[in-house]
Amino acid sequence: MITELGHFALILAFLVSLVQMVVPLIGAHKRWPGWMAVAEPAASLQFFLVGASFAALTYAFVVSDFSLRLVYLNSHSAKPMLYKISGVWGNHEGSMLLWVLILALFGAMAAWFGGNLPPTLKARVLAIQASVGAAFFAFILFTSNPFLRMSVPPFDGQDLNPLLQDPGLAFHPPFLYLGYVGLSICFSFAVAALIEGRVDAAWARWVRPWTLAAWMFLTIGIALGSWWAYYELGWGGFWFWDPVENASFMPWLFAAALLHSAIVVEKREALKSWTVLLAILAFGFSLIGTFIVRSGVLTSVHAFANDPERGVFILMILVFFTGGALTLYAVRASAMEAKGVFSVVSRESALVANNILLAVAAFVVFVGTIWPLVAEMIWDRKLSVGAPFFNMAFTPFMVMLGLLLPIGSMIGWKRGKLGRVLRSLAPAFALSIALLALVWVMQGGRSMLGPVGVFLGAWLVSGAVVDLLSRIGQSRDYARLLRLPRADWGKAVAHAGLGITMLGIAGLMAWQEEDIRAVQLNQPWTVGDYEFTLLDVKQVQGPNYFSTMGEVSVVQDNGEIAHLYPEKRNYPVAKMPTTEASIDYRFLRDIYVVIGDAQDDGGYVMRIYIKPLANWIWGGSILMALGGLLSLSDRRYRVAAGARKLAKTSAVPAE
Repeated sequence: MITELGHFALILAFLVSLVQMVVPLIGAHKRWPGWMAVAEPAASLQFFLVGASFAALTYAFVVSDFSLRLVYLNSHSAKPMLYKISGVWGNHEGSMLLWVLILALFGAMAAWFGGNLPPTLKARVLAIQASVGAAFFAFILFTSNPFLRMSVPPFDGQDLNPLLQDPGLAFHPPFLYLGYVGLSICFSFAVAALIEGRVDAAWARWVRPWTLAAWMFLTIGIALGSWWAYYELGWGGFWFWDPVENASFMPWLFAAALLHSAIVVEKREALKSWTVLLAILAFGFSLIGTFIVRSGVLTSVHAFANDPERGVFILMILVFFTGGALTLYAVRASAMEAKGVFSVVSRESALVANNILLAVAAFVVFVGTIWPLVAEMIWDRKLSVGAPFFNMAFTPFMVMLGLLLPIGSMIGWKRGKLGRVLRSLAPAFALSIALLALVWVMQGGRSMLGPVGVFLGAWLVSGAVVDLLSRIGQSRDYARLLRLPRADWGKAVAHAGLGITMLGIAGLMAWQEEDIRAVQLNQPWTVGDYEFTLLDVKQVQGPNYFSTMGEVSVVQDNGEIAHLYPEKRNYPVAKMPTTEASIDYRFLRDIYVVIGDAQDDGGYVMRIYIKPLANWIWGGSILMALGGLLSLSDRRYRVAAGARKLAKTSAVPAE
């Protein structure tokens, strides 16, 4: 009964989205306050209906209702409760229901917290948001219904994909979707502005908090996915340049560009057309990611579905919304005249350079991702674009971005003084160069990757510190730091986090040590500065799996520093093995141990990685997200306080 109610609530949400899509748009065009007012309650009702539908599906997973086809295919009675719940979105149909739930949530939040928006703009934003929702409601109900029953309920289910039975993957999709789908509200603001033919500082101030929230959630989601791939898949890497990884990374790059571009619109009323275009592209690439994950056009271990019919439906949604928005942009962009004028040496110019680097980097990733598909379609050739291409083509843009950030964040608006900024940053630059030279000497030459990574990391972190200190003036009253706006702190923390992540990536790639060998029990071997001994291998039974677990002793300088327990698990219901690496996490390095197959002579294949600075990658990501949260908590950016006067003058008189 609860399942049927969930299905009915989903149908009602679809109908409400159609009303929300049509009525407020007509009301905004005709200037009818009553019709425009329909948008707010409709947005709230749509969210509560989708929430009820999602809760009903979650209940079916929690109680293991195997009469529901989706539960049967993706759950099992012996599975831990956490993975029963995460099984709701660990599949195509359930993840799409989460997709529309978050879409409806952002629409409802725009209705709840958009009191300062002009009525016509607010009505159009909520109507466009509802139109996206209506398209995906139709997709779910007609091609991917999660509430289908089975005529003969089975005794038990087929279990969730074992790779997804992990805490990292339990929380990774919700955060990723909050970022992915959160960009939809930026898209709605952009299209609404194009319809109205007006983009100004107030519009940018309204868009920035939504962009910041989406970027922050995307940062957390990507970091969780990277961390999961690092410790769960057993291959020792943190990023594979997989098509689905790229599908989440491209919107992150566009969202970062949009976030910085909106600052120029707000401060100087320049880059209006470019900012609107970025808002369209950011969500457009989110839709491209959805298409890649669910169409089967590109092969990935992360892909949810391999159904061409579903892929065609999503492609139609992508073409309609992205193509329609770009067409509207081509027609109306000329009306968005830039007012602000600025010199080449200014913060505006630095933000333009920031945007160019991020956008071009995103397109480089896009070309590398779809090139195998293009080659197969045009030349009927199977090609693979892997890490060497992406590392070579993408890295230079990030290096240039890292060099620019400290300077751009301190230079003045409209007409800056480069010499003054460079003098302020001279100590930071000197420290960074000194660290580069020190690392170069310590590693005995070799690759420049590690030293350059240390330089960039130190440059970004020390530049962020100098930026903060510059705001307390000549008095050197450090207590003023606590009184600085949270947005200033957020910018500094986010930039420092990027530097730490760059340093972690460069250090890991430059100085990682790897060893693969077959070993016997109680026979030590050495990797780097560490001595390893396989003490024991035993069979262990988990709640829904069987495991071959090794016990490895790690010794350094004649003292034991860790006991590690790598596993090879086998899930009998899913008929799938997984590798569970055992990792000794330390501040400056990880020791990463994987147990392989048994050998005929009684030994086991062991893989050992020594990974310097690995945790700095995710520590930096956490700092970036924290910086976003600090900025979002700044009252000036949380509400469009500066737009209240405009909202009042734009209000439609009652009729």
